[in-house]
Amino acid sequence: MTNKKSWTNQELADFKDMIIKKKSQAEDDLEINKKRADDMMNSDHSNALYSSHMADASADHTDMERAYYFIAREQRFITYLDRALSMIDDGTFGVCKVCSKLISKERLEEVPHTKKCFDCKSSI
Repeated sequence: MTNKKSWTNQELADFKDMIIKKKSQAEDDLEINKKRADDMMNSDHSNALYSSHMADASADHTDMERAYYFIAREQRFITYLDRALSMIDDGTFGVCKVCSKLISKERLEEVPHTKKCFDCKSSI
């Protein structure tokens, strides 16, 4: 943890750039997963649910569930990144909501949408 009271404007700009890049990558990943799910729905394998071989139907169902899981996960991550960008704009980014200390730069680089420092998160 740092003894600083706040992040500099340059540090906040750097965090913002990093978050925008992560968001762009997440949006790309989301589109890939949506396309993959669409392809599965439109492929001949989608009829496997009605096929006579239960293993094929089960595998197709598992693949679809996995695709939808990744879509939901990316959508949640994008929402969290949007929240982090809003926190930069309103001046609350990088400040632990529990102890009000600055969250370490290393933690923010790994989890830019976090609202808690490592110590407060670990004490839960």
